[in-house]
Amino acid sequence: QVQLVESGGGLVQTGGSLRLSCAASGRTFSMYTTGWFRQAPGKEREFVAVISRSGGTTLYTDSVKGRFTISRDNAKNTVYLQMNSLKPEDTAVYYCASGSPLTIMSKLYDYWGQGTQVTVSS
Repeated sequence: QVQLVESGGGLVQTGGSLRLSCAASGRTFSMYTTGWFRQAPGKEREFVAVISRSGGTTLYTDSVKGRFTISRDNAKNTVYLQMNSLKPEDTAVYYCASGSPLTIMSKLYDYWGQGTQVTVSS
């Protein structure tokens, strides 16, 4: 079992930055791929970014490329999402999730955090 806890969300103005953290406990975190997803009100959950177990491979959805950076520190059992140049359309609840495959498909992730709210004001 892996327990995930997100933090770092908040209210920020357009163009601002936030860094989300996903802290893991339980089984060896470095065994798992970890991704970030988000869900805006009235919309389906969508893929944002994912990082491989070693951190050597990352994938991003097109809308965040060049603005968001995913990274991990396996010694601290933590994955980060640095979000720069934030836009109102980035407003959502952000979730981290861990699993085995490197994938953008949410249904293939085994463990989920409770989410952290990110609100970008215009």
